[in-house]
Amino acid sequence: MHPSKSKRGFASMDPEKQRAIARKGGGSVPSEKRSFSQNHQLAAEAGHKGGLSVNPDHRSFSKDHALARDAGRKGGRAAHGQSPK
Repeated sequence: MHPSKSKRGFASMDPEKQRAIARKGGGSVPSEKRSFSQNHQLAAEAGHKGGLSVNPDHRSFSKDHALARDAGRKGGRAAHGQSPK
């Protein structure tokens, strides 16, 4: 038996209604105003800042360089249409 759920909020909505709302995601913002899609350097800097806000003891890539290397290779292959190995 599941604990009772709140009758409010996104998570309590009918799944189809959630999907309908999620499909809209950012559609109200014109593509020329989506700064990360226009400026990849800005996106990279934002990602770097986000990473710095995480406690160094909880940064798995800074502790495990092989994990970071493998993730980077997998991402690079995916970005260039190659199958990940």
